[in-house]
Formats: sequence, C-alpha cells, structure tokens
Amino acid sequence: MADDELLPVLSFGNLMSEGIALSRRGQHEKALGRFNDALKLRGADKHCLITRSKCFLRLGDTENSLKDAEASLQIDDTFYEGLYQKAESLYAMGDFEFALVFYHRGRRLRPDLHKFLLGIHKAEEAIINCIGNPSTVKLENKEGLCFVSRQAESKKDSQKQQKKPKDQKDQKHTKKKSPKTEQQLLGRLYDDKAYLEKLLKDEDLMQSSTRQGTKVMDLVMGGISYLNQRRDFWQQQKPMYAREYERKLLRLGWGRDRKLKPAEIARAIAKEMEDIEQMLARGSAEQSCRKAEHLLKKIRAWSEDDVPNKYELIGNLHSCIGNAQLAMGQMEAALHSHKMDLECAREHSLTDSVSRALDNIGHVYARLGKFQQAISTWEEKIPLAQSSLEKAWLFHEIGRCYLELDNAEVAQDYGEQSLQSADEEGDVEWQLHATVLVAQAQVKLKNYPSAILNFERALEKARLLPSETAQNGIIA
Repeated sequence: MADDELLPVLSFGNLMSEGIALSRRGQHEKALGRFNDALKLRGADKHCLITRSKCFLRLGDTENSLKDAEASLQIDDTFYEGLYQKAESLYAMGDFEFALVFYHRGRRLRPDLHKFLLGIHKAEEAIINCIGNPSTVKLENKEGLCFVSRQAESKKDSQKQQKKPKDQKDQKHTKKKSPKTEQQLLGRLYDDKAYLEKLLKDEDLMQSSTRQGTKVMDLVMGGISYLNQRRDFWQQQKPMYAREYERKLLRLGWGRDRKLKPAEIARAIAKEMEDIEQMLARGSAEQSCRKAEHLLKKIRAWSEDDVPNKYELIGNLHSCIGNAQLAMGQMEAALHSHKMDLECAREHSLTDSVSRALDNIGHVYARLGKFQQAISTWEEKIPLAQSSLEKAWLFHEIGRCYLELDNAEVAQDYGEQSLQSADEEGDVEWQLHATVLVAQAQVKLKNYPSAILNFERALEKARLLPSETAQNGIIA
C-alpha cells in the first residue's frame, strides 16, 4: 500500500512481493526490474532466482532463464523448483534430451508433483516427433556410441555446412518459410509478426526513438526475432506432419475420435497458457481474458486421468482471468474470479493456490478501499506464510490497513509483530518499514516521545542501507 507520509523504502521482501504481483498480472518486464533490485540486496536467494528465471522464460529469454535456474541449484542442488525450471528452460531451448534428464531428476525427488510427470511426457513426445519412434531407428556401433546433446549435434551440422559451396550455403540461409507455414506455426501471433514487418517499411518511424532513447527499429527487430524463435521452437517441438494431424483432432473437440495422450494435452495447455500470459504482457487484457475463459471450458470437460493437475489449472485460470479483469479496471469481476480461485484451492487442498488467492483478494480489497475486508483476508493468509519475511510483509500490510481505518493502537501492535518477524529474518529493510509503521501509529496516538525515538531508530536503519530517499522522508 502507498504511504503518503513517507516515501517508499526498498526492501528485499517488498520488492519480491511486488515483482510476483506484477508477474501474475502479466507485466513481466516490470516484474523483472523488481527481481533485479531484490537480487542486488540478497544475491544468493534461490527463490528469487527462480521467480526471475520464470520471468525471463515468459519474455522468451531462455538463456538467462537457464542461468538463473542453474544458479539456484548451485545454492541448493536438491532444490526441486530449480530442477523443474532448468528442465523447462532446456525444453524451451529445444534441448529436449537434457530437459528429459532434469524432469526425471525432479520426479525422483518429488514423485508427488504431477508437473514432473507431465514434463517427462512432453519431452519424450517432442523427441519422438523430431527423430521418430526409437523402435524404428537402427544404430550401428562402429566407433562407439555416446550421449550427445542436440547442441553438440547441431555443431557437427554447422561444420558440414562450412564444407558446402558458398552459393549453396547462402541459398539455404536465405530460404524463408512460406506465409502459410508461418501462420500454422505462430497461430494468432502471425498477425503480430506481419504487423511488425509492415512497420519496418516505414523508414521515418524506424529512425525515431522512444522517450527513453530506445530506437524504434531495435524494438521492432527484437519483437520479430522473438517471434522467429517461437516459430522455430514450435516447429522443432512438433513438425508440420504431426501438427497437421493433431489439428484435425482439435477441430473434432480435442480428440473425440482418438484419445489424446496426457503429454499431448499438457503441451496444448502449456501453449494456450503461454498465449494468455503473452497477451496480458502486451496489454491485450481483454483478449487474454477471453482466451483464458475459453481454455477453462475445455479443461473442465476433461477427466483427471487426462489432466492430472486439472483443478490446479482451473484455479490458475481463474487467477489469470482475475488479473486480466484487474488490468481492465473491472474490480468487482476481478474479486469474483480470485474468489473462485480460492474456492477451487480449498476444495482440493491446494495450499499454495490458497495462499495466492488470498494474496490477490487482499490486494483487490485494498485497491477498492475496503480495508476491513483486506485485513480479514490477509489475516487468514498468515498461517500459510512460509517464512518470517513473508510474515513481516503481511503484518505490515495489515497494520497499514488499520492505520487507514484510524485504529492506531492495533496498527501499532501489527507494526511491532512485523518488526519482530523482520528481526527473526535479520532483514534491515523490513525492520525499517516496521519501525516507521510503529512510529506513525504512535504519532496518531499522540505518544510523541516514543514516536520520535522510533523515527530515530528508523533513521539509523535507513543509514545502514543506505537510502537517501528513506532518510529524507523520515527527517521530514
């Protein structure tokens, strides 16, 4: 919540919370900035590295996504979220064999999590689509066989290409995919690529720059490059011969005549979810909302045998719809969608989803100015908090709500609880935040000596950061 009496203080906890909230709303570039700032304060936090890795992946930056996933595993090699994110990054890069290795490692660590099993299915399916069924392949052991990654094989291919005549190489390099093929691969994103390519013809526009100094041509070329990468990935994951056959099945209702495998369904859902998030990230909240509602109807029609994590996905889609509605300013509709997420999570005992839904509902209530409802929601989330840092944030937000309701005494109590949790975590930034809240509550209680003492303590914390913004705010 914004504080009119004191300029905001940057801390690891609130940067993480803000980044996660922005990412859930599809604002991945803004979220990335928050995670970058958070890691400057605490560079060896594996949870922050994974959230940033997910952010990179949603923005199409697979290399940095992989780097963050590997960095989290260097901190804790048994971190199952790190293994899953590394597998997802490798899969997105088209290195399906290595992705399969890490899906299996994660599965051994956490056999209870369906996402590792689904990852194994989709990686195996992608490998078969690319090289054919292993039972139809004959290998001759002339010089010894070894496990080689796709990257190593592509290196051999590039060496062969160098031996080809120059004109033949150039002819292959300049060969473009037909518009029909591109349209089949990109789907709805094909129109975006066509629009960007049309913009390239406007020379005056391409020479101009944004207010931030970025050249428009760089932005347009970056967008085209990203879409080309997605096109190549989808072609690699499922070649046209397999794609055309599955498309016929989709027209018949996603497999009425032939039951699709769980891996095929998982891949189709993953593609749809990616589109939903990309639409919201590009500012197409209405389109994102419609697509999420359409996918929700499809998933409800499937059985749990087809989609093992069916109810987790249903809740996630309600959350996506709520975030899109929030972006469109439809506050009451957003509140309803997040409540549906909460109802689904409770019914199926999905603890993480319950925590997410309560978080979102509290934020919507606070945005609506319904501080008492926000308090009740966030108080319900407290037992689900997984760390002292998360409790420090929750107690602080609840205390701020009480301050808005002019209940300074309770606000002071929550400020002290927030300070205690921050002390347990040893987080100076949250100690500062909580101390300021306590001091402001004491001002409203007209306990000026104690308020001055706490403001002085807060000033000491601000100097430790150091933060000139916080220091000036406290002094003022």
